[in-house]
This record gives sequence, C-alpha cells and structure tokens, in this order.
Amino acid sequence: MLVELNTKQYNDRVNLIYDAWTAAKNKEDYETLGDVDAILIVAGESSKEDEPVRKTTAFQAILLQTWLLGYEFPTTLILFTKDKIYFLCSPSKAKHLVQVEQSHPSVPIQIFVQPKPKDPPNDALANFLKVYRSCSKVGIIAKEKHTGKVIEEWEKALKEQGVKVESVDVAHCVSSFMAVKDDEEFKWMKTAANLSSTLLTHHVAVKLEQILDKETKITHQSFADQIEARIGSGDGERLPDTRVWSKGRGLTDVDWSSVEFVYTPVIQSQNTKEGYDLRASAESSNDNLAHKGILLVSLGMRYKSYCSNLGRTFMVDPSKEQEANYDMLLALQTELLNFMHDSVPARDVYNHALGYVREKKPDLEKYFLKSIGFGTGMEFRDSVYLLSPRNARKLRTGMVFCLSLGLQGLEDKSGKKYALSLIDTVRIGPERSVCLTEGIKSPKEFLFFFDEDPKKDVPPSKPKQALPTSVKNGKQAVPQKVAGTKVLRGKTRGAASEDTLEVQARLAAHQKTLHQQRQQDGLARWAGEEGDLTNKEGKQWKKFQSYRGEAGLPEMEDLKIFVDRKNLSVILPVNGFAATFHINTIKNASKSDEGDYTFLRINFQTPGQLAGKKEDTPFENPEATFIRSVSYRSPDGHRFDQLFKQITDLKKEVNKREQQRKAMADVVEQDSLIEVKGRRPLKLPEVFVRPALDGKRLPGEVELHQNGLRYVSPLGSQKIDILFSNIRHFFFQPCDHELLVIIHINLKSPIMIGKKKAHDVQFYREASDVQFDETGNRKRKFRYGDEDEIELEQAERKRRHTLNKEFNAFAEKCMEACSNSIGENLEVEIPFRELSFEGVPFRTNVRLQPTTDCLVHLTDPPFLVVTMSEIEIASLERVQFGLRQFDMILVFKDFKKAPLSINSIPSSQMDDVKHWLDSSDIPIMESRLNLNWGPIMKSINDDPYEFFLQGGWQVIGGGPGASDAESDLESESESDFVAEQEVLEESSSSNDDDESAYDGSDVSDDEGDSDMYDESEGDDWDELERKAAKSDKKRELNGKGHNSDAEADSDRPKKKPVAKSNGNKPTAKPVKKR
Repeated sequence: MLVELNTKQYNDRVNLIYDAWTAAKNKEDYETLGDVDAILIVAGESSKEDEPVRKTTAFQAILLQTWLLGYEFPTTLILFTKDKIYFLCSPSKAKHLVQVEQSHPSVPIQIFVQPKPKDPPNDALANFLKVYRSCSKVGIIAKEKHTGKVIEEWEKALKEQGVKVESVDVAHCVSSFMAVKDDEEFKWMKTAANLSSTLLTHHVAVKLEQILDKETKITHQSFADQIEARIGSGDGERLPDTRVWSKGRGLTDVDWSSVEFVYTPVIQSQNTKEGYDLRASAESSNDNLAHKGILLVSLGMRYKSYCSNLGRTFMVDPSKEQEANYDMLLALQTELLNFMHDSVPARDVYNHALGYVREKKPDLEKYFLKSIGFGTGMEFRDSVYLLSPRNARKLRTGMVFCLSLGLQGLEDKSGKKYALSLIDTVRIGPERSVCLTEGIKSPKEFLFFFDEDPKKDVPPSKPKQALPTSVKNGKQAVPQKVAGTKVLRGKTRGAASEDTLEVQARLAAHQKTLHQQRQQDGLARWAGEEGDLTNKEGKQWKKFQSYRGEAGLPEMEDLKIFVDRKNLSVILPVNGFAATFHINTIKNASKSDEGDYTFLRINFQTPGQLAGKKEDTPFENPEATFIRSVSYRSPDGHRFDQLFKQITDLKKEVNKREQQRKAMADVVEQDSLIEVKGRRPLKLPEVFVRPALDGKRLPGEVELHQNGLRYVSPLGSQKIDILFSNIRHFFFQPCDHELLVIIHINLKSPIMIGKKKAHDVQFYREASDVQFDETGNRKRKFRYGDEDEIELEQAERKRRHTLNKEFNAFAEKCMEACSNSIGENLEVEIPFRELSFEGVPFRTNVRLQPTTDCLVHLTDPPFLVVTMSEIEIASLERVQFGLRQFDMILVFKDFKKAPLSINSIPSSQMDDVKHWLDSSDIPIMESRLNLNWGPIMKSINDDPYEFFLQGGWQVIGGGPGASDAESDLESESESDFVAEQEVLEESSSSNDDDESAYDGSDVSDDEGDSDMYDESEGDDWDELERKAAKSDKKRELNGKGHNSDAEADSDRPKKKPVAKSNGNKPTAKPVKKR
C-alpha cells in the first residue's frame, strides 16, 4: 500500500535544516555544523516492541526521518550535502520516496535503489559510497549503534575500500532541529497533553478515590494495567473507554490508532519495596497499593509520535508539614512558569528554582532534585535540553519541556521516607511559559482524609450545660426533627426562607459557572466545524441493478407488465421494448376505474418532489431528465388489480427489509464466551430474564464465566451470552419498596435475543411469596391477637433481606471478574430511591431514580437508562405558578440524537430535581412554555459553531439571566396577590363578629338594591361600612335579626348559598319570643 507523504512539510523542514547549516557559525546551537561537508543519517532495522528501551528513548535517526517524511524508513541511509540529498534504500521504500522527488523539492534528491535478495547486484551502494568519499568531514550521530543487513553491507564496504572520512558528532544539532515546534507539531502535542490530563482527572483520580474508600487490595502494576487499558487494544478487540475520553477537551476527532502510552503508568506508595523513585525510568512494582500516606502517579501519552508527561502526588491523612511542602512545589511551578521564556539558559532555570527553595524553605534544599526537567517532543527525554545546573543551552519560543519538580528522601514523624512529585508539560513563550497539561492541583482533589477518630487529638474542653433547644432573639426555638438530610418540621418561616434563599444563591452561582463552561466547551468542540452535522458524511447514491444483461431477463410470452419478485424489478412495455425498473426507483402505484377501462399509474422517485425529509434524497445526476410517472389502460381490470397488488406488496416488502437492515446496523457480533474450566461456575439460580425468551415463562440461572455472563433457560435449550467488554452500566436494584429484586445490564452495543434487538438485559426474581395460608392453622387455636400478621411481616422482611444480599453478592463477584478480565473497573450502581421522582418518559407514569452516573427506570419495560455524562443541558418547561406539573427535556451532547422528554413531573418535586441536576454538573434552563425542539435541533445541527458563537443556550433561554427575569415576574405577581389579600382582610374585619349566622341574606339585599348602581359616583368603603352598621343597628332596635330579614325577603330571587361541610342547605327558623 502506497502511503502519501506530506511533501510540503518535507520541504519546509529541509529548508530549516539548511538555513541552520548555513548560519551555523553565528548560532551557538549549530556551531558544530560550521565545518562539516555532509551529514550522514544511518537507520537500521526497527526495534522490536518488546524492547523496553524503545518506550522512553528512540534512535534520533528514526525520529529525524519521521520528522521530515512523516513515516519511519528503517534500513535507509540519508546523506545531506551542501547541494543535494542522497537516499540509499530498498525498492519498496524507493516507491514512497519518489513522491518527494517528483514534487520538485527546494533541495534536489537522488535515490539509490538496492536490489532485492533474488535480483542481481547493482552499483547503488558503490555510487552512494563514492559521494560519501568525496566529503572531507561528515557529521554523524555517534552514540547510536544500528543493526541490519544494510548496515552490515555499508560497514563492510567502508572497510574493504579503506574509506576514512573524518566524522563529527552532530547529535545535539539534530535535537536542535526538532526542538522548536511548528503549528502542526504543537497541535499534536496539545492533543497528547489533553489525553494525559483527561485520563488523570476523569479516571485515575476517580478510581484511586474508590480504591481508598473501599480499601480494595490491588497491586501497583495491576492498577497501572487498568489505566493503560483505557485506550483500548490496537487490534480492535477492546475499544477506547468513551466514558473517560468524552469528558476531555478537543478529543472528538482523535485518531485512536495513533494514541499510545509513552511508558506504562507509574504508581508508587509507601508499600513499594524499592522506595519512591522520581526518575523517568521508574516502574510500578507488584506490591499492594497502600491505603494511607503518599501516593505518586505519573503517566505519559503519545499522539502521532509526539509525547506529553504528567505526574501528581495524592495524600491520605497528610500532616501539616507534608501539605506545606507540596504547596511550596505548586508555588514554585507558578514561579518557574513566569521565569521560563525565550533566551533564558537552562541552567538559570534550575538555579532560580533552587534559590526559591533556599529562600522559602532552606531545610528542603538537600531533598531537591538534581534536574527539574527535560525537552520533549518526538523524543520523550531529550538529554540535550536538560534543566540542570550545567546546561548552558538557551530556551527558545516554541520549545516544549517536561517540568518535573520533586522532593525525595523526606521523612515523616514516624521515620518513614516519602517523596513529592509535580510534573507538567509546558510550552515556552516569548515572555512566559504555559502548561499544556492541567488538573488535580486543588487541595480538595489530591487530599484525602479517612481518620477514624478525628477528635482523638482534640483536648477535652470544659463541659457546658446543654440547652434543650436553640435560643434566638430571646425566644426558644422549636426543636427540629430531621430524617436523613431533610428537615421535616421545626423551622420558623423566617429561618426557612433564609435557608431557601441561601440554597438558591449557591445553585444560581454554580449554574452560572456551568453555563459558562458549556459555552466554552461548545466553542472549543465545534471550532472549524461547518455544514450540516446530521448529514456530515453526506448521503450516497445507491445504484440499483435489476439484471446484468439482456440474457438475465425472464422469459415472457407477450410484451406485458411483469413483476419480477426474484430480482425486485418491474418490467414495463415502452414503445415495443421491455424497460426494467428496480422497485427502489418506484415511489408508489395507483389504480382507478373509468368506464370499461382500468388505469394503472406508476409514479417514480424524482428530485424536487417533496419539501420535507426526502427532499435531500441523493441522485446520481439530479440535472438529468426523469420520468415522473407512467400510465397504462386496459379493459382487463382483474389483471390490473393483481399487478397493483403485486407492486404494492413488493414495495412494502422491500421497505420493511430496508428498515430491518437499518435497525440491525448497530448490532455487533460478540466474541465467544470463555467458559470457566476446572470448576463449576458461580451461579445465580431461579431468575427470570427480560426480554423474555421464546416458550413458556420459567426461571433459569445466570452463570459467571471468565469474560462474561451466560443465562441458561431451564431446559438448557436457549442461552444468552453477555461479555464484560460490552457492558456499559451494571445496576443492582434491591427489593426494598419494590416487588422485584433486579440485576440490570445496559449494553454498549445491542445484541440479538431471539429475533429482537436488545440494548438492555435484566435478571430478576420476585420478592413477594404468594404461597401462604390465609385460612389459619393449628397455631390459630392458641393465638388471639395479631401474632400471625406480625410473624408474616417478619418473614417477609427477612426474605427480602436475603434476596438483596444474594443478588448484591453476585453483582460484586461479576464486577470483580470484569476487572480481572478486561482491566476495566466497573462499579455496581444502586438507584437512590430517596432522590426519585415521578414522570412520563414514554407513555405511562413511572418512578425515575438517579444513580451515581445515570437516571434509570428498571422496574417495568420499556426501560430507561440515561447516562448523565452524555447530557448537554436540561430544560425545565411549563414552569408556571399554579401548574401542578412540569416537563423536563434532556438534550444530549450528541446533537444528532433526539432530546429525551420526561413529562408530567409533579411541581412539588421541582426543587429536588434542580438540586440533583446541579449536583450532576448539568446546566439548567427554564421556560414557561414547551419549546419546539425539532426545529431547534435542526438549526443547531446546521452550524453548531455559529450557534455557540451567537451565545449558545442563552439565546434559547438558558443561563441565570433568563431565570432571574422569570423570578422577577413571579415576585411581582405574588406581591399583587398579597396586597389584595390584605384589603380583603381589612374589609372583613370591620363586619360583625357573628359570622356563623350568616345565610346569604345580606348578599341578596345588595343585589336587590339597584339604587346603589344608579348613582353617578359609587360610595367608598368607609361609607358602605357606615351604612351597613346603621342598617344593622336599626334592625336590632326593631327587634328583628337576620332571620326576620330572611323571612321578609323570602319572596325575592335569592343567590344559591355557599354549601356547608355537611352538604345541607341552610334554613331560616322563626325566633320564639318568651
């Protein structure tokens, strides 16, 4: 296979070499080149993968070839002269180098091709040797010793002909050629740095915290192997872990075939027998990881041959001295970033760092490293650019260094030795340097405290009299009753409102940060992306071939319409010829009867037919002339009925087959399950499976094997294999408050179960026992209370506890086997019922429960599993005062996926949903109405970069600004409502206190009195109250109460009275006088 060489890059970098060669006497870095006539680069056979030296160092000759040509050319000799470049290589390599020769390079080249082993010898080696002999002084890379047949022939020819040419070591000059990185090289180094930062922040730190929290026994080497497995396997058996890499910046278009580790990650703890080692050649040991003390982690990623390095220190229950020492390293790094810039000698960098340590903490000077870094790039550790006290070479803008700060040989209070390390990849700028790697620098990220008794060092204080309740403003507060973290009662309105405002302020501040982060990530992610995202690759015109030639046509007696189901074609007579049309070119067919004739119309697919989804249907040549339709007339209506049915049925069959093909496109064929040998597999018996298998519903058993799980039906006739490498999430839902105990597996790629595609597989067992005696037994004679019911409840509770314990233990065993099999540390996720809320994700109202990484509904199909790391933003809609429910729309980071709508969530749970989303670092936007997400997502997919450039989600309504505006509107409406209530209370307080005797007669009087409404100006409230009081006083003087008024007004039309609590209509009774 002929690889395409980047000839422009080759010319630019060759010009750089010759420019440095020409000005060698005026530049310190290239002084050695001033007297040489040629430069000889010798590359032997490529190193084997199992050679450990290949991981951290590489031959400069190979690196120079890769830097110039983009590929390695082993067993190749390159001779640079003042006016020409000569290559001595094999015929296979010459085929690739011809591209450079034909591109008319600025420095001409000549290729000497050696013969193949079976071909007769030629004079290629002799001609190359002749050019070499004409040089008086040649620059070589002296320390490199290459092997191979070509090298042996070259050395033999030099010896036989007695060629003695003066040689000079120019290795440091070759390093200087590649030291300053251009824009293309910086792009690859930035990607390598992002890979290292993402892996450390989103995987290593998280897993290390889990190991420490659970006190998991694991060796340093095993942990390093698990980290190394995140990039997958090069043979394609194991894909990169997208759950980790999707969280990184600028990693959407990574070529994973070009990603590799510079070295196996190095994990060190106080259990390491050899002690802490801060050298670049350190390795992880097979000792168990310590769960306390100092932990050192370093890793390096290589992308497209360019390296990055990153190292951090994690501390478990550290002393104040250890924290202060590491803080000093962090401050020193900041100081050096400001000091390292263009034209600064490397030794000045080290001396400045040493002076800083001597000034801040003189006692740490003897523990400071003798070298604090080195140049990096295609060569991981470039010894020419060491940051040591003796290196006088100057830093240049565009160089990249591995800045490695550390303290080694320190002792803690117990006398144990420890070390501290801080490693980052930095780029030199004209005025200061910048870190390419980032993450894990905040104390809350690298400090862990697991002290079992934090109060043991606190001196006893004088006992104080405990108050029964808190006192505030001289008043005793009501005691608070707390369940979990929720306050049930006891807070006054003022205290509750203060807490609510404080929580809302924290949530708003965090949401503002999240929205800004989403905006920055969106601009970085879609920078340079243009066009329709949903159709980025473009639809391809699919050619349809009915027959290979005229001989393939079926035999027909007459020239009539014929439907060929075998070849999916319809043959139509056109002007006396048989014209074949594939069924995919036919849109539909229609039939109509007119008089004695029947008409059959066949419509074809043509461009510009519809304005909708099919408008972009591709055609090979849209500018060609198309037949829109063909019509036929016949008196034989029965035959046309048959033809119409045949064409319609064939079209439906082909469409159904195409839909099935698209539906099964993402189904992958799993590898074979490796069964456990030498012992019986661990089993979980008496479980049902969903989706259900064919046949009668009977429980089967789940077996745990080396690389996966196997469900076996009762008779062993049907099996379901699930490999660990295909598991995305593993859930265990206990049967507390549920009827089922469940193990649920969410798959990365769907599998076939029967004839259906399944993304989820669930194993469950019913928790309730329906086989119990309700009629009583012998114990009934001696029991007279609720002993039976209590005993049944206890048995039910015990049975549920046993089920939970059994399923949880099996789930933990599965995750342990998964870790041993693929090196991936999956966690068993358990739904948090206390955070659950109700909603309608599909058609029915269900209980949705958050887990550590997901939002799930596992009780009934259809199941719902939403990975929260895949969510871009959450939109809360129909958020209005007075509505009992609201909707939540989850927009995925993959804009091609339709947003998930969860409807009819109770408004009483809105605060809980907001806090859960906020704790999951998901931005929230609110809307009073439902948004039309179809056109919104289409607009975003048309140009996502332009969408974020114009403001992103804030344009639609996201961000704190929109919510503040809505809250202002709500506060205004609430204040108006309160004012109206106050007026009503004042007016009602001025009426009589005897409200219980009110029967509606006053209302009737007001309605019957029309004089009031005939006045030009209405009376105010004070006047109306005065008149009402005067009227009441007059009735009392006449000896008549409300009841007498009701009798006098009984003939008037009355308004229906307000219903009482008992539902009876109030009646008026005469007052009996004594």
